[in-house]
Amino acid sequence: MATMRIGRAELRVLDLEEAVNYYTNIIGLEVVGRSPGRVYLKAWDEFDHHSLILQEADSPGLDHFAFKVRNEVDLEFYERNVEQFGCTVKRISKGTRLAEGEAIRFTLPTGHEMELYHDIQQVGKKTGILNPHPWPDEVRGIAPHRLDHVLLIGEDVKTVTRLFTEALDMFQSESIMTLDGENMVGSFMHAQNGKAHDIAFIQGPDSKLHHAAFKVDNWYDVLKAADLLARHDVPIEVTPTRHAMTRAETTYFFDPSGNRNEAYSGGYITYPDSPTITWTEDKIAHGIFYHRREMIDSFVKALT
Repeated sequence: MATMRIGRAELRVLDLEEAVNYYTNIIGLEVVGRSPGRVYLKAWDEFDHHSLILQEADSPGLDHFAFKVRNEVDLEFYERNVEQFGCTVKRISKGTRLAEGEAIRFTLPTGHEMELYHDIQQVGKKTGILNPHPWPDEVRGIAPHRLDHVLLIGEDVKTVTRLFTEALDMFQSESIMTLDGENMVGSFMHAQNGKAHDIAFIQGPDSKLHHAAFKVDNWYDVLKAADLLARHDVPIEVTPTRHAMTRAETTYFFDPSGNRNEAYSGGYITYPDSPTITWTEDKIAHGIFYHRREMIDSFVKALT
């Protein structure tokens, strides 16, 4: 049994068409479907029908995120695990959203809504799977490979980490601890897929989204992303820099509704037996902004 990877996120946006324009022309995703009040998008290097859903709403933020498992047997296995952990689980019927089969949905100890699923239509990608070129002929915007991870904000980081590691068979790559070592204030976790993280939590007010990250190839692509953002007057919060946590390169910016996005490259490879890296809370700024080594006020306060 194994959770494979983060598969999708559904973001609430204030103006649906403005958001679609941003996520297609600036981020570079492709619209693959529409339903009342929702638009479905994918990155060029993703096989599945969609990885991002935009939902028109009165306030920005995260409606839910979802991890993909291999099959119905795994879905039922993790459904039991999550229930035994103490979460209330409900089934989401096939066809509730475009191209999706049945899923399970539950509320995390941090108040976020999460789903697990296995059945989604595969639409492929423009490079195909027979003698493919490494890149499609036409891309737009930042042109990320995939939705990479989400970072969420909530009070009970310790319990939500236990849920992911004990009930969902995921692994903790990094933790942030108070100086006395008693309390966990940050947690980075990955499925059994070699990534530095699929999801992270930082202690703060429940049910909040910090950012949704999109994977690009390398440091040059992070710089190119920032150039593109500046050219189109997209609000940039953090110009290109390096993380010490996850050892990646990054730039942060905001969509038209105020949801924070990240263009993310690099990150080390993980294995199931990789030990957890520990940070102390006095070094958080150094870990997040390796060059600057001081926290940016908006990075803590701008949550949706």
